[in-house]
Amino acid sequence: MNAQHTLVIALGTNMGNKPENLVQCVAQIHQEIATVVAISSMYESDSWGFESASFYNCVLVAHSYKPPQKLLKAFQRLEQTMGRKAKSTPGYQDRIIDIDIISYDEECFTTETLTLPHPHLADRLFVLRPLQEVLPYWKDPRTGISVTALLNACSDKGRCERVGSMPQPLAKITLDKFNYIAIEGNIGAGKTTLASKIAADFNGKTVYERFADNPFLPKFYKDQSRYAFPLEMSFLADRYQQISDDLSQFDLFKDFIVADYHIFKSLIFAKVTLADDEYRLYKTLFDIIYKEMPKPDLYIYLYQNTERLLANIRKRGRSYEQEIPADYLERINSGYLDFIKTQQGLNVLVIDVSELDFVKHQSDYVFILDKIQESLSL
Repeated sequence: MNAQHTLVIALGTNMGNKPENLVQCVAQIHQEIATVVAISSMYESDSWGFESASFYNCVLVAHSYKPPQKLLKAFQRLEQTMGRKAKSTPGYQDRIIDIDIISYDEECFTTETLTLPHPHLADRLFVLRPLQEVLPYWKDPRTGISVTALLNACSDKGRCERVGSMPQPLAKITLDKFNYIAIEGNIGAGKTTLASKIAADFNGKTVYERFADNPFLPKFYKDQSRYAFPLEMSFLADRYQQISDDLSQFDLFKDFIVADYHIFKSLIFAKVTLADDEYRLYKTLFDIIYKEMPKPDLYIYLYQNTERLLANIRKRGRSYEQEIPADYLERINSGYLDFIKTQQGLNVLVIDVSELDFVKHQSDYVFILDKIQESLSL
């Protein structure tokens, strides 16, 4: 599971409907390129480096899995789509939209097309002022100097005034109604990745299943009949202990928690893997434990078809998973869907992600967020 990167982006415009240009640009970035998690106000400033109409500027913070060069190309395509023309003469010129990457995590480097952090950020009041608003404790990765110190030392003494607010794309997703979300799915469905992304984007806390520590798992995939019962019992004990320990660290009435599993998965997998007599014993123990477990405010099931699951399993390359048969995955999927049909007191959302890639395609992630928001409106 790769972590997202945090990038700071500066936007500017001095042509046409300037407020609308900024709003439209932010919306397109969020929909197609990166998750916009915070935006400064709009600021009006005098043109910098040439004589022309005043600019409207803002700074935003975004999350993305993409490397900086891919992001740069995506921003350049967006500039062109919005009507920015190639330079006809040297120097600065009017522009419908200007998108600059100010920083990317803590990275410092220079290529032919990109320097990070931005080489002129310390000289531009129209960058520093909105940057301080949205990230008051930000420090220049190259020098370690705080944005406040950079602002105080800035040689740019031109006009830079706040003129209005900017809509926040994530504000329409009212996850603050939930304190505990569980994201479930079959093996390779992407539940851990989605849990990590939602927690990072909405400032939540994560609970991850410790599957990799189970010594019976590799043995089970080689000899299911022999190792099914000890595997499922060890998973049940570990999940109970982990949920008890992890959730006890949080205030379930105040903290926002995202887990990549729900303890009921123990019963789903056990029903598929265990013999009838073993399953009856297992369920007796499970029912005792399940009564004590806190229930999530929202249970999200990521459905993926078997072909896509197998492709994802091959891609992530865990050696002990490579021989998982297709019929096993199909039975697990059926088990989840049967469980969901029987749940009366659980707020369940099923999302078919068979044709989605919410890591590679930002629009797919926005689609999932919209589905979550739709479930809140029902």
